[in-house]
Amino acid sequence: MKTAKKNNIKSVIFIIAVLLLLNLIGNFFFHRFDLTKDKRYTLSTTSLNIIKQIENPLFIKVYMQGNLPAEFKRLQQETRQLLEEFQAYNKNIIFEFVNPLENKDESMDQIKDLYRKGLTPINITVDDKGKQSQEMVFPWAIAVYNNKEVNIPLLKNIMGATTTQKVVGSVQHLEYSIAEGLNKITKAKQKKIAIIKGNGELQDILMAKFLLQVRESYFIGPFTLDSVSNNPMGSLQALAKYDLAVIAKPTESFSEEEKQVLDQFIINGGKTLWLIDQVSAEMDSLYNSAGSTLAYPRDLNLNDMFFKYGFRINPDIVKDERGSPIKLATGEQGSATQYQQFNWKYAPQVYPNSNHPIVKNLGGIKFDFANPIDTLKNGIKKTVLLQSSPYSKKIGTPAEINLNSVSEETDASEYQTKGNFPLAVLLEGSFNSMFENRVLAFKQSAFKSFGNENKMIVIADGDLIKNQLDKNLQPVELGYDQRSGNLYDNKDFLMNCVNYLLDDSGLINIRSKDLDLPLLDKEKVYKNYTRTQFITIGLPILILLIFGAIFTFIRKRKYSA
Repeated sequence: MKTAKKNNIKSVIFIIAVLLLLNLIGNFFFHRFDLTKDKRYTLSTTSLNIIKQIENPLFIKVYMQGNLPAEFKRLQQETRQLLEEFQAYNKNIIFEFVNPLENKDESMDQIKDLYRKGLTPINITVDDKGKQSQEMVFPWAIAVYNNKEVNIPLLKNIMGATTTQKVVGSVQHLEYSIAEGLNKITKAKQKKIAIIKGNGELQDILMAKFLLQVRESYFIGPFTLDSVSNNPMGSLQALAKYDLAVIAKPTESFSEEEKQVLDQFIINGGKTLWLIDQVSAEMDSLYNSAGSTLAYPRDLNLNDMFFKYGFRINPDIVKDERGSPIKLATGEQGSATQYQQFNWKYAPQVYPNSNHPIVKNLGGIKFDFANPIDTLKNGIKKTVLLQSSPYSKKIGTPAEINLNSVSEETDASEYQTKGNFPLAVLLEGSFNSMFENRVLAFKQSAFKSFGNENKMIVIADGDLIKNQLDKNLQPVELGYDQRSGNLYDNKDFLMNCVNYLLDDSGLINIRSKDLDLPLLDKEKVYKNYTRTQFITIGLPILILLIFGAIFTFIRKRKYSA
């Protein structure tokens, strides 16, 4: 017995010594082990770099606590585990989960306060064995750092998707959402964006949501080309201070001097985001007694410039069978006007099929009177980001656009060898100046005929960046269509374009991360509810009882003598 006791003491001392040694080694070496198949909890290099920048306490409040539907409990769990992963790399990250509806007396004030901050709830129908109930959920988090605050959306809107599909998509974007939010409040703004004015571009209120979103990460300011006529060199030098120029739906032609300023901005490394309408056609002009409007080519005097860069925007309209829904009055019943939903083929609903980080994992993107883009061979790399469906065709202009076209019947034979027209193209390479071997519009001693590596994105629809206005003439969310109630991914696509052009591609790569999130099949669970309960609850308890009984039996048999 004494020998056995000594051996036990030695074993205990050895185990304690090993644990102390491992603990000591752990203080010098840090590593996290991710045993998931899709490496869900392995943070990207971009996320780790953002975390390293946090030098002061950063507080994150997650409004997902309490009685949540099953799908949102999964989203809550994934959010908690990911935040724990963030916290493991930097102890300055402090988070808590709160229930905004916990205190009934204060819940309304809390909800109003969250509304004012832009945190809108969603109402979810919970189906529990045939019993349906409504639950309000706030799938949001707020991060605070050095007196700066940012809202972090945890639920990604996916048009037409079920709640389960939305949760799966949201988990895929979770690291991106959190990393982007932390990046906004921890990283100082560096890059500058110029919003080009002077040629009938969109008013600020019509792209307010885009401007507000961009302003969170970049410096932004209007740049009017009107001064080019009086001081072209001064305008060129002023524009050179910006990193990106956004040209959003110009309606007036550009002068040769203005083109030279933009051309030399590009040749000297400036990035450009073009949103161009080569055809004049507006949805608002259709709502008249005739229900029609004339679509005609728009001359912006940019064709020679675009041709030199390697693309051409045709003055045609894309008519796509995969259009967007539109509600039109079909008659009156009593005192109420009756509305019916139709497929509006002049507003293509485009789903990306490219794996490029700019568009990967994005949902539907809505166009209005889009024009097809031709790409030309000139040594510049072209990547088609968005294109129409195979069941689309070009309508030459001038042409009459009529609301009655929603009742047209079409046949698949109309689309043979047609369709798949590029609508948004990324161009990368060394661009040649459009004024190469040509007379300059104004004298420029430092004129360059070709530049270094650069990139631009061309979108053949100026309305893609346009937000609608509500009855009070206030901007609604970019991508939200009041006529159908659908929310499209226009804003996410444009922000990805901006981030990519400004070389902030690390965040985009997080967004394109693929995860495999297995969820329970509710229908199978309901059909086999009793068996499921036994497998998930009863079986583990039964196994423990059997194990305990066997252990007790062996122990009694061993020590009974």
